[in-house]
Amino acid sequence: MTRERLYIFDTTLRDGQQTPGIDFSLEDKLVVIGMLDELGVDYIEGGYAGGNPTDVALFSVPRETRAMFTAFGMTKRAGRSVANDAGLQQILAAKAAAACFVAKSWDYHVRVALGCSNEENIDAIRQTVAAARGAGKEVLVDCEHFFDGYKANPAYALACAEAAYREGARWTVLCDTNGGALPGEIADIVGAVARSVPGSYLGIHAHNDTGQAVANSLAAVDAGVRHIQGTLNGIGERCGNANLVSIIPTLLLKGRYSERFETGIDRASLARLTDISRAFDELLNRSPDKQAPYVGMSAFATKAGIHASALLKEPATYEHISPEAVGNRRHVLVSDQAGKSNLLAAIERMGLKVAKDDPRLDGLLREVKEREALGYAYDGADASFELLARRSLGTVPRYFDVLSFRVIVEEREREMISEAVVKVKVGEQVYLNAGEGNGPVNALDVALRKDLGRYQSVISDMELVDFKVRILNGGTSATTRVLIESRDSKGHRWFTVGVSPNIVDASFQALSDALVYKLVREGAVAA
Repeated sequence: MTRERLYIFDTTLRDGQQTPGIDFSLEDKLVVIGMLDELGVDYIEGGYAGGNPTDVALFSVPRETRAMFTAFGMTKRAGRSVANDAGLQQILAAKAAAACFVAKSWDYHVRVALGCSNEENIDAIRQTVAAARGAGKEVLVDCEHFFDGYKANPAYALACAEAAYREGARWTVLCDTNGGALPGEIADIVGAVARSVPGSYLGIHAHNDTGQAVANSLAAVDAGVRHIQGTLNGIGERCGNANLVSIIPTLLLKGRYSERFETGIDRASLARLTDISRAFDELLNRSPDKQAPYVGMSAFATKAGIHASALLKEPATYEHISPEAVGNRRHVLVSDQAGKSNLLAAIERMGLKVAKDDPRLDGLLREVKEREALGYAYDGADASFELLARRSLGTVPRYFDVLSFRVIVEEREREMISEAVVKVKVGEQVYLNAGEGNGPVNALDVALRKDLGRYQSVISDMELVDFKVRILNGGTSATTRVLIESRDSKGHRWFTVGVSPNIVDASFQALSDALVYKLVREGAVAA
């Protein structure tokens, strides 16, 4: 059976930039364009041509991409000719193969936002499409607020979509701009539109305000559209856009879609999806969502011993796809619910070989449960668990000894200053390191990593990127758990944990584990 083609349109750099706190530089945009082109999407919407200096620069030269590089803008303003509409002329002049225009399709918005007649708005759509085609662009029209508009005035919303299609737009995109439509409504309305505009010319643009942008996009595909818009990791204004990182593997790996459709993304590119998703979060300077579908660290994690035992015998018992298909991996977590199956799987993942009847396993399992009773949580601190397991098996070198440390926090001229001093022994050499930081933990981190002698070059590229504190019981004398996330220049990230009634001591435990884990990972030899 011949499969139909689905086209993936990425709007990360335009609609995704509506996310609060996100503002892409030109360099950022070029990096993201490279990621998207590597993935294999069909269209990359670079931004609002002429809207700001960054996008002016972006569209000033042609971009060599496999994907169709696309400029975004508005349809012609009512009361102006194409030649006298400066915004439209900037889109037509942009060095982009395609142009995507947002057009009003809800008569309420035409009256309130545009202040023109319904007929003038439709005429603007027609003239804009004709002008862009005349300029040699492939044309897309985003029918803004289409589903709300259709509910209010079906005939007018449909007339807007038909005007774009009949004038020659390659794609007429139906937008759930407010994100309030439900999958059944999407399917019904798309089905009705497809009787006038062929599905091979229809697209969907969904927002996530009800948490159903992915479901709505798939419902639209089922109802006939063949063009899907979305963003990396679902970023976007308010609650975000449809998440392409969830949509793409669903289309490629679920038989309901993979047997009927094909995309421009192959299995080799799909296997890079997790890396691309996490690299994008890295560029945004935020921690990846651990529970993200397909690509999250917890997406293929199991904690309970009975689940782990079955999983290790046959992964399909608790996995809906193979994690390797999207570049992820299985995580069998170690916790107070763990059994030997979890431990063995975790230890084998470290590259260590241990017999199932090794008595050290019983000791390690007992220690894990005892420590978690004290407040340690190893299911979220993989590096600390690995060190605990390796120490039980006698495979962690003694790289250094911390002889003492102290932290001073004081106010100087109305500014809080934190200073730390760490005395550490590496081999026979003793180092006395001092550091200042933005708070006591940062000061300790600076001091501890300031000079580790022969290991300094190994740890020089690591940094602390996240620090979480949890109070485990009430009161000012409560036990504190600290979780630290670290990363290095190779993109590796790891988590370590510390527990103590003293938050500084708990933090130092986690910081020390982070350093030791880095040294173990790099294969450093003990002094």
